[in-house]
Amino acid sequence: MPEYILKLFITGQIGRSHLAVQNLRRICEEALSGRYDLEVIDVLEQPQRAEDHQILATPTVVKEAPLPPRRIIGDLSDSGKVLLGLDLVPVAGAKGGRS
Repeated sequence: MPEYILKLFITGQIGRSHLAVQNLRRICEEALSGRYDLEVIDVLEQPQRAEDHQILATPTVVKEAPLPPRRIIGDLSDSGKVLLGLDLVPVAGAKGGRS
């Protein structure tokens, strides 16, 4: 079972959504290296899931596990802020990680 469970809520395949998906996948691969499960949810296709998670803006990433839950809104371009904001602990020696 993955150590980190993340859900990324996007709106369609527009530029900002596409950028957020690319950025989060890059951050996860660099910092979490196989210790995560990422689900991308398009709120246009699955509006009920967005409502269930109280998503008010996109793109939004929600870290469900490990607790406590965390969320960040935006294109996720700043790796350091994403790692800090989601309380992600990178693999030792990962780029953009914290000590």
